[in-house]
Amino acid sequence: MKKILVMASGNGSNFEAIVEYFRNKDVLIELLCNIEGANVISRAKRLGIKYFIVKFTDTYKFLKDKKYDLYVLAGYMRILPRNVLALGRFVNIHPSLLPEFRGLNALKRAYNSGCKVTGVTVHYVEEEVDTGEIIAARKCEIKQGMALCELESKIHQIEHNMYPKIIEEIL
Repeated sequence: MKKILVMASGNGSNFEAIVEYFRNKDVLIELLCNIEGANVISRAKRLGIKYFIVKFTDTYKFLKDKKYDLYVLAGYMRILPRNVLALGRFVNIHPSLLPEFRGLNALKRAYNSGCKVTGVTVHYVEEEVDTGEIIAARKCEIKQGMALCELESKIHQIEHNMYPKIIEEIL
């Protein structure tokens, strides 16, 4: 059985998509959240997934004696230090076509930039923000007159479809 730790800080829609995708497969999923009261914790409870609330500063101490086949960032809004990254393979999903629009608010920045195409990138995590080796990317057209909320919805659909499959391939 493969064991993955999803790390998330917010709403948890990608977390839920991952859990649903692996529901009847030989994969154990656990959640680490650094924000008490984050919606992702409610999702974990509803989905019956074991979760841990760990202050960011305690991440290494918490993880150092645990073993996961893969660490999956899904809206984990912190930059992981070298000692944490040394514990295993970490992947992240980012709402732009990297290397464009690295970091926070990437989707909003892409939308406001006037570019006609953005997308989603899955990459390995390194110390520098959104610089790791790209595993896969999918494009999403920004149509004339499209509202930001429409673009966000399209990006989430791509993420929810793409990320679990890539995780499975990596495992």
